[in-house]
Amino acid sequence: MFKRRWLAGAVMLLFLSSCFLTGCGTKPQTQSSAPAKELTGKVIIFHAGSLTEPLKKMAQEFEAKHPGVKIELEASGSRAAAKKVTELHKPCDILASADYEVIEELLRPKYTDNNILFARNELVIAYTPKSKYANEINSSNWYQILLRPGVNYGRSDENADPCGYRTLMCWQLASKFYNDPTLYDKLYKNCPPRNIRPKSVELLAMLESGALDYAFEYKSVAEQHKLRYVALPPQINLGDIKYADFYKQAAVQVKGSEPGKMVTYQGTPIVYGVTLLKEAPNKEAAVAFLKYMLAKDGGLKILQEMGQPVLDPPLYLGTLPPELAGVAQPAQLNK
Repeated sequence: MFKRRWLAGAVMLLFLSSCFLTGCGTKPQTQSSAPAKELTGKVIIFHAGSLTEPLKKMAQEFEAKHPGVKIELEASGSRAAAKKVTELHKPCDILASADYEVIEELLRPKYTDNNILFARNELVIAYTPKSKYANEINSSNWYQILLRPGVNYGRSDENADPCGYRTLMCWQLASKFYNDPTLYDKLYKNCPPRNIRPKSVELLAMLESGALDYAFEYKSVAEQHKLRYVALPPQINLGDIKYADFYKQAAVQVKGSEPGKMVTYQGTPIVYGVTLLKEAPNKEAAVAFLKYMLAKDGGLKILQEMGQPVLDPPLYLGTLPPELAGVAQPAQLNK
């Protein structure tokens, strides 16, 4: 069984908390003003669906500065993205996951030596003006509204997408927070397979069409698509470091990398990770893009402008290649 490598440790929680709230001592990289070397070729990025909009903007900016480079973006659930590398053996330069633990579990150390933690998020319930009881739902009664007859709500697949298993964690935590042991089972049973998609952003079209009234999404996605959303209590939205100990009470099993084996993910604050793969086909251009993506006045700025908090500065697990020295601080592990 795969175990959490660092957030369970008190030392790491304190370190991460300081980065969330105040930033750590070393400033993150800014983009260099030195003349850029001429780069060419394509950079293939497999990424979480929730990063689609900010990565599109990053790609546009980077390509404008490096016209010889084409950024190819391929969105999916983060676990599905990793399995494109490990099972389908598709070429990939960079993989960006909505949960850094996906990189730890499926990619490191065989496919990469590094895991850079760079962004945060929280769960919300997205909806539209057409949603049933749209004028009634709020942060206190959301679960009562969802369980009313005729209300359709959706989530992503926990085996493919971190938002899926985080939604199940949210429901588990809600059972404890609202002191209702039956709540998780009710929410689970009332969300049928037809309302589940491989990645959470695929639920947006179902919301717009009216096939769904509500969808569990990341806050950044709801804001980027200008959707209404219910802000969930911090005790259950997986977005507040202060409730890390409470989040640990939730755990979800998903299909592992080997047939028949299951992996347990424990509830922790949401942290995104990105990695440069060992077999990156265009390493030079991929390194340049990662430097831009993790620069305070580059990709991190775009993320913040699009409603997604960042780690300031980014942290890394494993070993950074020399070309990426300075883009992140080492995460302090409590072994």
